[in-house]
Amino acid sequence: MRSVFLIVLCASAGVAFATHASALALFLAAAALLAGAAAWLDGGPDSAKEIAVIATLAAAAAAGRVLLAPIPDVQPVTDLAVISGVALGMRAGIGVGATAAFVSNFFLGQGLWTPWQMLAWGGCGAAGALLAPLLRRRISLAVACCILGFAYGFVLDLWNWYAFAPHNWASFIARQAAGLPFDVAHASGNLALALAVGPELRRMLERYGKRLKTEIVWA
Repeated sequence: MRSVFLIVLCASAGVAFATHASALALFLAAAALLAGAAAWLDGGPDSAKEIAVIATLAAAAAAGRVLLAPIPDVQPVTDLAVISGVALGMRAGIGVGATAAFVSNFFLGQGLWTPWQMLAWGGCGAAGALLAPLLRRRISLAVACCILGFAYGFVLDLWNWYAFAPHNWASFIARQAAGLPFDVAHASGNLALALAVGPELRRMLERYGKRLKTEIVWA
């Protein structure tokens, strides 16, 4: 898992050093955060089992994102990251969100935005884990996924503004306004998907998580 995060940093580094100083500073900040997350994800007594589950869920999220690419910003990554966090915990939520962003960008395009997509979707997974007791019902889960869709868009728009636009309120508002239709599409898709299958997917992952933790003791 650690190598996955390091690959995307190395792949983007050459581009980062050729861009605006603000973009480079943000890239280095993202690199530090992702390196820390990668080290944490690799640890733990059940890391091999967890990483296998994370990889499977991230692949499903990435495939859904690629298949739905013709519909701007409608994608399952946020929902799957959040539900993974709710059902399987912080490690799984962060891993699914970050890895899905990285893998799907092999098809949709890698770039300076990739580390920040990884961080934003990893953050959605972390939010799912932190709010897990409140997100066990269909409506609350759907509302959370909707809100986190807007939060994801805000993070990416903020990165884009700080990296490439003049640092003033006018350009900030213009950047947020330009991204609003895409954020609405993203949040609406999250809401619809969570309402349709959110609790069912959560229960399925919880059952699988319990089996992972079951140990067989031979007499």
